[in-house]
Amino acid sequence: MSQAENAFHLKQSAQLMVHIARKHMVAQDICSLELRPLAGQQLPAFAPGAHIDVHLPGGLVRQYSLCNDCAEPDRYVIAVLHDSASRGGSAAVHRLLQVGQQLCISTPRNHFALHAQARRHWLLAGGIGITPLLSMARCLAREGGDFTLHYSARTGERMAFAQDIASAPWASQAQLYVDQAQGQSSLPLQSLLAKPVPDTHLYVCGPKGFMDAVLETARAAGWPPQQLHWEFFVAEAVQQELARGFEVELASTGQVVQVQPAQTVVEALASIGVCIPTSCEQGICGTCLTRVVAGEPEHHDLYLTEAEQAVGDQFTPCCSRAKSARLVLDL
Repeated sequence: MSQAENAFHLKQSAQLMVHIARKHMVAQDICSLELRPLAGQQLPAFAPGAHIDVHLPGGLVRQYSLCNDCAEPDRYVIAVLHDSASRGGSAAVHRLLQVGQQLCISTPRNHFALHAQARRHWLLAGGIGITPLLSMARCLAREGGDFTLHYSARTGERMAFAQDIASAPWASQAQLYVDQAQGQSSLPLQSLLAKPVPDTHLYVCGPKGFMDAVLETARAAGWPPQQLHWEFFVAEAVQQELARGFEVELASTGQVVQVQPAQTVVEALASIGVCIPTSCEQGICGTCLTRVVAGEPEHHDLYLTEAEQAVGDQFTPCCSRAKSARLVLDL
């Protein structure tokens, strides 16, 4: 099943209540939450690379990767960077959430899974991008998998879980890098990715600049697309001043709504009483993925693959727009 097909089945992810069993700082501006089930309940199993939606005070919903070993059945662990440019989610986690508090979360979802046929796994993390890759490393180590973790951070103080990694039985399989002056990463991408390695898959997560550098280096060196896997945390904002309006038609009723230049499709549809479930509102999670019956989407998401975007039969209405004058949606 493709990412897009999977998202259609997971739009209405089940929700459950958990309580915060522990909250502590794991690096400068990064706090970790240990979430445990309420009495008499169980947590659904998850695989490395999975994330959950967390419902925060103020009605915010944000996605956070699980970073603990998937063999632990009684807890989920997440880590959250307090970002000064945040839209409110990270501030709510750091300032408002307390030990003992109950939270509503979704069941785990995963579109950043380990490749089952890979013989070797190279995990490349930048900053807070360590979270899903740490879960992968813990799982692979427990199962005897062949992997190496390369973890880069701006400073040692901002390197989350550094002590956990250093004391882990698999510490020899981890390489830690602190950025040099002027923000230049000390991670030797050119030599590390100089040529493709058969049966080896790369997994990348972190700030967009870091991920772009890793993926561009790998592609330039000839790494096959099927050996590259990535997950973004934050999408780039659409430049609304360059956007133009267009129409959206509901295939079921023929009703048409105008989408203004500074308006999302989700917002336009909500104005006529059509509500589409959303979560990240940045085209990252796939929650709002909607089928396109006619018209040409203008994709601004980071969820669909380039091949899936090229087909043009689905898009993310939270951020994507239209190249054609009208989009007909399967609503």
